[in-house]
Parts: sequence; structure tokens; C-alpha cells
Amino acid sequence: MAIDYKKELENAARNMIFVHDPDLLIKMIVRMVVNKANISHASFFLHNKEKQGYLLTVSKGALAKKLPLDLICIDKDDVLVRFFREHKNSFIFGREALVYQEAKAALVGNKVKQEAKQQLAQVLYQMELLKTVVCIPSFFRDELLGLLLLGEKNIGKKFVDEELDFFEALNSNVAMVIRNAQLFKQLEYELERKHQLFVRTTIALAAAIEAKDHYTHGHTTRVTNFSLEIAQKINQNSKKTFDNKFLENLHIASLLHDIGKIGVPEHILNKRSGLTIGERNRIKEHPMIGVNILKSIKELEFPMLGVKYHHERFDGLGYPEGLIGEQIPLLASIISVADSFDAMTTDRPYRPALVRDEAINEIKKLSGQQFCPRVADTFLELCQEGKI
Repeated sequence: MAIDYKKELENAARNMIFVHDPDLLIKMIVRMVVNKANISHASFFLHNKEKQGYLLTVSKGALAKKLPLDLICIDKDDVLVRFFREHKNSFIFGREALVYQEAKAALVGNKVKQEAKQQLAQVLYQMELLKTVVCIPSFFRDELLGLLLLGEKNIGKKFVDEELDFFEALNSNVAMVIRNAQLFKQLEYELERKHQLFVRTTIALAAAIEAKDHYTHGHTTRVTNFSLEIAQKINQNSKKTFDNKFLENLHIASLLHDIGKIGVPEHILNKRSGLTIGERNRIKEHPMIGVNILKSIKELEFPMLGVKYHHERFDGLGYPEGLIGEQIPLLASIISVADSFDAMTTDRPYRPALVRDEAINEIKKLSGQQFCPRVADTFLELCQEGKI
């Protein structure tokens, strides 16, 4: 049955758009070439900066078992690579694809200049070693990104012009998509690197808070751990209410929930006697101080809800805005329970810590008043299971 190469090219181009992994893309193309054109084997050598050459990335067909992937590398100065880099093939044969039989015949004729014959002979020797009858370069602009090497057809027939045109057009598309995929992976890497830097900076900010408030050493870490335990339990009970993004935002919000205390004088934070009304009001400013510190960072827009509202109360008597019930973001409600429990079970300059059971009973008593009942119930369930 005749192959509609134009249709195959369109289908391949359409599918390639959605592939952002260069190795996966090459596997897909090589598999298609081997199957559609009934070729004994095909291999793709992709440019590798670290190896300073062209690394065997994919091999399909009869020769695949004999060629170890990621071990065979064609040097950047190899005669085969130089031949295509210098675009000699298009000058000599008028096409990008180098066909072994066609080049062999040119060696004995007058089509190739004498000085180029020696190089062409070396190229053909390379193709023989790799059992290749057609070699097609992948160029992105003037950059040689890879080489597609094709073995003989299983039925012993020669490749016709229509097939060679198809392979060239396909490889041209492959080069463009490989470059896009490489840029996409590079972007992913940069985003991950920046994300890790962002997380480490967040942890450093959290450490700065604790360095200022000596009596809450370890508080941020414990509140973060409690908050994540509560969220994961809610997820488990509610069949995945949250996605990973929510959990990540909760993690960041928990780490930064007291960032505003940087703007509260140390003599108030570490005061051993009871606080005056004015001093209490200064401490109540810390959520909004935190918001002002973080508001210029776009990535913190959602975590900032936890920073701003973790002192709101379910009955509407909290601060800074007196939100009531479900008006309070769940992110903040979770941190509120975790923060309060840790505060109750930690020695403070003005009072000793409550024992664990007393603090648990306090959370239970204040469910529906200070705390969101859903969050409080989940917290109590974790306490019964011994997870908190």
C-alpha cells in the first residue's frame, strides 16, 4: 500500500508540537520512520555540548541491540560531521540527504572535484561502519543539531525521491522542534532553580523571625509541620480537596506567617510581664506589616492570605479585618489552629506552657468560636491518631 507522505508529514508535525522532551521526540520520529518506510534500522545522533560531539540518542531496528545508547559519540571534528557542517552535500548533490549509492557513483565520475573526493570517500567509509545507506542532517538555521542515519529497506528496494524528500522535510521539522524542546527544558531548569532559591530565601526569612523572638525558637517549623499534616488529612478525608500548589502555598505561608514580627520592637516580643493595651495593639499589627513586606512579590499573592488572616476568628472577633466563618481563607484557618496549638504548648516569657491534653481540649472548646470547625475536627483526629 502506497504511503501518503504529505499526510504523514502533517501528522508528524502536528504531534511534535506537544512534545517538550527532545529524547522522547526523537524516539517518536525514529520509530515512525522505521515502521512507515519499512527500514531495517534507524539511528539518531544528537549534539551534546558536554561530550563535544553527537551522541547516539535513539536506535531502532535490527542494529539497535549492537549499538549501546549514550556511549557511541561522533566527534564534532569527525569527517561525517564536517561534511554536513560545510554543507558540501547540498553543493554536490543538490539535496540535504546523503545517499550512499549516489555518493559512491559520484566518486568515479566527474561530478565531484578531486579535492572533495578524498573527504567523500572517508564519509562513505563512516557510513559503511554504521551500516547506513542514507544520512540526513538536522539543521536549525546553520547549526547542525543532529544526524538521522537510515539502514537498508527490509524489502531490498532503493529509496525514491519522494521518500528522501519526506525524510528531509521531517528532519527539518525535527530540528526546529528539538531546539524548541531544548529551550523548554532549559526554561524548566531555570524555573526550578529559581523556585529552589525562592524556597531557601523563604526559610531564611523564617529564621530571621525566630532570631528576633527568642522565645519562639522552632515555632515556625512546628507550625509548618502541623499545618501540612492538617491539610493532608483534610485531603485524605475529602478525596483530594487540594492540589500540590495549595500545599506548596500553605508551606510557604506557614513559614512566613509571623514575618511581620520583624517590624515589632524586640522589647515587646520578649517582655516577661503582661503586655499593655498599646503593646498588644503593636503585636496585632504584625499581619499587616507582613503583608507590606511581601506584597511586591507576585509569587506570594496566595501565601500572603495566610500571613494576613491567620489571626482572624471564626466568630468574627479576630484581626486585622474581623472576617467571619467561611470568609476566612482555609489556608489561614489551618495556620490559625497550628499556630495556636504550638503557642499554647510552648513556654512564653509571661506564662508557662500548657500540657498537651490541656491545649487539645482548648482547641476542642474553641471550635466554632475561634477556630474553623472543619479544621479543628481534623486537628483533633490527628491528635487521636498520635500524628500531632
